[in-house]
Amino acid sequence: MSAATDSAVDPIAPAGLAEPLVEVKDLVIDFPTASGTVRAVDGLNFRLEAGGALGIVGESGSGKSATAYALLDLHRGTGARTAGTVRVAGTDVLAAGDAELRRLRGGRAAMVFQDPLSSLDPYYAIGDQIAEVYRVHVKATRRAARERAVQVLDRVGIPDAARRSRARPHEFSGGMRQRALIAMALACEPRLLIADEPTTALDVTVQAQILDLLHELRAETGMGLLLVTHDLGVVAGSVDDILVMRNGTAVEHGPVSAVLDEPREPYTRALLAAVPQVDTARPAALVKQRTAPEEAAPLLEAVGLRREFGKRGRTVTAVDGVSLTVRRGETLGIVGESGSGKTTLGRMLVRLLDPTDGELRYGGRDIGSLGDKALRPLRRELQMVFQDPVSSLNPRRSIGESIADPLRATGGMDDKAIVERVRELLERVGLEPDWYHRYPHEFSGGQRQRVGIARALAPSPKLIVCDEPVSALDVTTQAQVVALLGELQRDLGLSLVFIAHDLAVVRQVSDRVAVMRAGKIVEEGPADAVYDAPQHAYTQGLLAAVPVLDPAESAARRAGRKGLAGV
Repeated sequence: MSAATDSAVDPIAPAGLAEPLVEVKDLVIDFPTASGTVRAVDGLNFRLEAGGALGIVGESGSGKSATAYALLDLHRGTGARTAGTVRVAGTDVLAAGDAELRRLRGGRAAMVFQDPLSSLDPYYAIGDQIAEVYRVHVKATRRAARERAVQVLDRVGIPDAARRSRARPHEFSGGMRQRALIAMALACEPRLLIADEPTTALDVTVQAQILDLLHELRAETGMGLLLVTHDLGVVAGSVDDILVMRNGTAVEHGPVSAVLDEPREPYTRALLAAVPQVDTARPAALVKQRTAPEEAAPLLEAVGLRREFGKRGRTVTAVDGVSLTVRRGETLGIVGESGSGKTTLGRMLVRLLDPTDGELRYGGRDIGSLGDKALRPLRRELQMVFQDPVSSLNPRRSIGESIADPLRATGGMDDKAIVERVRELLERVGLEPDWYHRYPHEFSGGQRQRVGIARALAPSPKLIVCDEPVSALDVTTQAQVVALLGELQRDLGLSLVFIAHDLAVVRQVSDRVAVMRAGKIVEEGPADAVYDAPQHAYTQGLLAAVPVLDPAESAARRAGRKGLAGV
């Protein structure tokens, strides 16, 4: 299927080669399991013309990433079985020998992975890693490879590229690491760039920058783009065609404007309905039937809260004089870019971090300076749900035992009562009570997050801080977790602090919103007031960077950002 020519999606003319850049026919991918095999992709067909852009979207487990990996036969040697035909840039991928595959990978086709930190070697300078890729494919001298590395780093917007090329990955921010991966992919001027969830962990402004960069690179080089994502807003302004996948098969395929404006399939319509909209007020179903938040009594108050890291005069201020109030039964949303201090603030609110200065009052009592012993009785009332449920759950312990930990820590219950309470909690968050003895690796991302919520609920808290609880989840799972939190809050009278970089999600769950930048709160107020009439320029910039589902509006916003960049 050729790239769409609808002017609303701002198309880029294909290079005009006779054969398609990518052609996939009857692709089947099976993964081995202890009990047999799992079919991840089942008879998939699609084409991508040279210079075109195709977005593959779907929920977790739909087979979209498995498909992207098959384009470079990255399943080879893993035990997976791949069948069908995959042709990329003139290479019959599945039939190619190892030497031919090496020439394809990084040369004619390159891939940008979801997690740049795990894709880069922590021990080597960024520039050296890019130069090595260039030398493998071009056989250039070390000096020429170094010059090429600096050149592509500069092209992807790394400031002072010559100096920063000598930095190691941990010295780059998340957005800069993603730019470095794109630079590495561009080193050999590939005809195809495969981007697998390249913006999932990035805040909205950095996400917009990365997507704008990919668009500019296509315009300049004529390369094709295959973009894999669970975020329909990301594909709206970035591709010409869209392929919707579910359970390894293609559900819908067509020009992006047609699929998003008038989806034919119920599954596509359900995906679109689950996408939170930043310009839509909180749904009535999520509005809590209780005393209005502004009339409720304060539960937690921060006054001039400050947190510094470092010592001996070399300190960094992560939170700088923050004052806020969380009322009983309300949800306070906290938004901001990476590095704004929102996670550090959240950890201080539940006393997982000690404030450097300021006051923290809980129920009118100053708890900011309490020691561990004095804090112990309050631990059960102040809980946290973490961003990454994988790293916050012990892989060697069953999920039931992990949920039971806070119950055992508070005491007063025998083992039988604890097991019964855990089973009740599992059922309360939508999991089977009989899964008590299962381990974290046996659960999906959304299920693991439900386990994290159950663990936070175990000691019957009054306040839960949720730190990016849905950032890595697809839209339908995200909607389920958000709905669960709203239901629990209504039933249990919880207060929630909801920390996220996804502004649309925050609007859907929050009564009030605080916007953080560089450790300070720059704007705060009722959610609808902040979103509909933002007063601070920073808030306005954040909202302008949020992806939208309308391809024409997305193109207009990109043009506006480009115009502002040139001012």
